[in-house]
Amino acid sequence: MIDIRDLHVTFDGGVRAVRGVSFAVARGESYGIVGESGSGKSTVLRAICGLAPTSAGHLLIDGKELTSPRSPDFYRRVQMVFQDPYASLHPRHTVDRVLSEPLAIHGFTDHETRIERALTEVGLGPSFRFRYPHQLSGGQRQRVAVARALILEPQVLLLDEPTSALDASIQAEVLNLLDRLRTERGLTYVMVSHDLAVVAHMCDRLLVMQHGQAVEELTRDALRAHQATTPYTQQLLAASEGYKPAPVQ
Repeated sequence: MIDIRDLHVTFDGGVRAVRGVSFAVARGESYGIVGESGSGKSTVLRAICGLAPTSAGHLLIDGKELTSPRSPDFYRRVQMVFQDPYASLHPRHTVDRVLSEPLAIHGFTDHETRIERALTEVGLGPSFRFRYPHQLSGGQRQRVAVARALILEPQVLLLDEPTSALDASIQAEVLNLLDRLRTERGLTYVMVSHDLAVVAHMCDRLLVMQHGQAVEELTRDALRAHQATTPYTQQLLAASEGYKPAPVQ
């Protein structure tokens, strides 16, 4: 479903944010990209969406090379959920307007049915339809963001740290929601995260990035078994286990 070949992203000033990254994601698979801040992982998602400048390489969705700018059909098939649920929703727009806008842009007419169905699918229900973002919790806002992404019935979701701004209990709820929706709809996910536990829960395989480059690709089982082969990935795994005090002499 997704085929990224030798992707390079260079920003103004010559900053090489992504350098020669390649990976492929099968239809219905959930694929993770991990690495420390500044590793280029979020830039990969933005490049797929056309929000970051691709200086070299090939990006294919379902075997077809992406054009620049992206076509309206691309945004029907591929949607992105951003990290911050507080920043991704317009503070003066009701949930109804947030969900209506993509339907209007893409020429859908059955707004009522789709909006109510989308809110029900993410566990909110029609009673949230005319609320404003300030009337919602962080978890509820992120559920609205997921509903907005799903309302066009895409095939691919790009998830940029979708739970990192939420507390632990709400984070688990949103992750379980995303997991369920992928199973029910047969969606393909690419999830960016710095949290290896989140990736181990959500993703079948993962790519480790450092300084804009791909370091190592692992399966979920290899990650859980700590079967990393590169020093950097081994360091990430050790850091994910948290602080361990030195033994008392």
